[in-house]
Amino acid sequence: MMQDACGSVTIPEAGQSRLGPLQTMLSTPRSVESYDQFSRVALSLFRFIGAAYATGASDCWEAAYRFADETPDIADSALLVARAAALVRILRSGGPCELCFMPPSCRRLSKDETELMRLLAVARSKQPGELESIVCKFVGSGKEDAATRAVNALALC
Repeated sequence: MMQDACGSVTIPEAGQSRLGPLQTMLSTPRSVESYDQFSRVALSLFRFIGAAYATGASDCWEAAYRFADETPDIADSALLVARAAALVRILRSGGPCELCFMPPSCRRLSKDETELMRLLAVARSKQPGELESIVCKFVGSGKEDAATRAVNALALC
């Protein structure tokens, strides 16, 4: 697999082993286009929120709310932004380093974004116990319950 700044991920190189369908869905980094509409919206919100934290610019928060407002089929855009922000905030507080987000228009995903999409996919699949085990690998000790609640709340939005 090829990686560059922030550990962004591109398609697998030829000759790499293939996994089963569920393993592939959960472990293989994909392009933004391969996600469903809800996941793409959530990813964009993560990116706007990440930019707000990185720059301190309030325009990034406004862009997140405007993006959610303009997205079809979102019943409560402010709640969606708040839940995405809550998850990012919990994840930022649980680890020693900052999360790495690509710009909102980028088609590739950073390693952190890939993990966020994985968390969201597992939460939306509603497989008991799976989410907790993945969250434990992603957040620091003591933040697992809060992160699990936050990703579940976002997945149900």
